[in-house]
Amino acid sequence: MITAAAPIRAKRVLPGFTLSLGTTLLYLVLIVLIPIAALILKGAEIGPARFWAIVSGDRAVAAFRITLIAAAIATVFNAIYGLLMAWVLTRYDFPGKRLLDALMDVPFALPTAVAGLSLTALFSANGWFGQVLHPAGIPVVYTIWGIALAMAFTSVPFVVRTVQPVLEDLDQSLEAAAETLGARPWQIFARVVFPAILPAWLAGCTTAFARSLGEFGAIVFIAGNLPFQTEIAALLAYIRLEEFDYNGAAAIALVLLGFALILLVASNLLQNWAARHREALK
Repeated sequence: MITAAAPIRAKRVLPGFTLSLGTTLLYLVLIVLIPIAALILKGAEIGPARFWAIVSGDRAVAAFRITLIAAAIATVFNAIYGLLMAWVLTRYDFPGKRLLDALMDVPFALPTAVAGLSLTALFSANGWFGQVLHPAGIPVVYTIWGIALAMAFTSVPFVVRTVQPVLEDLDQSLEAAAETLGARPWQIFARVVFPAILPAWLAGCTTAFARSLGEFGAIVFIAGNLPFQTEIAALLAYIRLEEFDYNGAAAIALVLLGFALILLVASNLLQNWAARHREALK
């Protein structure tokens, strides 16, 4: 008599679904959702009129404007530099490539305050770079350019690490076919490569912009923190906390949170688009 063999249950490295899901949800609630909910509830205590009065004040508006402009400058730089770096790391072999690839993750590992101190020392009037730039009339420290520099340093890995895997998976036979048809290198990049990496590139730029909006530690040293000149929104919220103005700090933080959530939703939509785009190319 032949009996059907019992199905073999696949072994899982992690515990069961219930325990794994429960652990991750508990972490999400404790670390992410509860602080965000507390911030929203604190902001809700203010009331719409008081909230608008805080976020539309002259100093707050100036801080938001400086933050957005500096983040935009940093994102434009990272969009170009990050794309070039991802291209170099995927298309060329050279001595020290592994080291250069590892250095791209330094902004993730390095404390942002240390980065801010290092940038301030380098670009101050007597620093290695500052002693060349200052006489030429290009000050960096205590200007919006210093803020943008610090933001660019901390957010550039988002562009590199988003574009790099897409370039690695891109079928280079498409480029070879375009070359046999007489396309020049810049035409191959513009019409074959760039459309394929565009969704991932946009997603990386969006995430980098969101990261720049929330940067604090790398900026406080190089910015000078002058109201209406180099004071960013995150610093203004911190100052309000030191003044025990919790409502003012909550209102400013809620605006930054709103910007971040909008950008993260846009980044997720772009990443989903990129995933569907890659599947379509296979």
